[in-house]
Amino acid sequence: MELLQLQYFRTVARMEHMTKAAQELRIAQPALSKTIARLEKDVGVPLFDRDGRQIRLNTYGRTFLDKVEAALTLLEEGQREVADLAGLEHGSIHLAASTLERLSEPLSGFLSLHPKVSLRITQAAMVEMAHQMEAGELDLCFTPLPMDGPDWGSVSVLKEEVYLAVPPGHRLAGRKSVRLSEAAEEPFIGYKEGYHFQKMNDGFFRAAGFMPHFVCRVDEPAAIAKLVGSGLGVALTGGCGGPNVPIHLLSIDDPVCRREFQLVWHNKRYLSMAARKFRDYMVEYFAAEEAHLGPRS
Repeated sequence: MELLQLQYFRTVARMEHMTKAAQELRIAQPALSKTIARLEKDVGVPLFDRDGRQIRLNTYGRTFLDKVEAALTLLEEGQREVADLAGLEHGSIHLAASTLERLSEPLSGFLSLHPKVSLRITQAAMVEMAHQMEAGELDLCFTPLPMDGPDWGSVSVLKEEVYLAVPPGHRLAGRKSVRLSEAAEEPFIGYKEGYHFQKMNDGFFRAAGFMPHFVCRVDEPAAIAKLVGSGLGVALTGGCGGPNVPIHLLSIDDPVCRREFQLVWHNKRYLSMAARKFRDYMVEYFAAEEAHLGPRS
């Protein structure tokens, strides 16, 4: 049984599609099929149920996958721990984020200080991040929503106010603050249902006693400011905008509307020197930003 066989098996098991797995692994599909067949011969039982081109992980496969993931995770952690002991500070970090908003500047600053670090970023939904964290595929998660796990650690890196964004000339544009209920009859621009920010915003709307009429739903924070600026409607947003986006951001007096970004890691997985440095850098970066710009919450 070879290490490469186990790595290939893990990918096929995750995707349950031989052709797509071959594409991700960048090998020919017939070669991948032969590798899996040899592995099944070594194990002594079929690991997949096959129906034509469809493959599904069976009971044997699921049991074997648990052990394979544990073994590969231990090997990967061992490589990283040895590299740290040898003083190889360049290291690697696999970071997952539900949103890339607010990450670009601190990432640039960290890499300028540690140019040898290999940083890989995956944008993923909360459920996917939780699964990858448990499987040992991630070092850190960056998320504006809490991630609950019995073995997970977390640190708050950024707290920011959520504003009501209105276009120029709007009836509320001259105000500094509002109660959210004052916008109950307004057309709203929101995120798509299930999007992490929308889940938070729906909680704010419920606290204010209404659910808005959405005229548009998007999945990119940058689009919110542009659509508000065009006059299409109002929206809940963080401190977005910019010199080329003419919108007014109004503080919300009631209910309290704030969001908190966290870094999350697995306490029972080895966290490399590079990942620890990145975690500490993020905390210091946003603390310095808040001290310079003033509190956001």
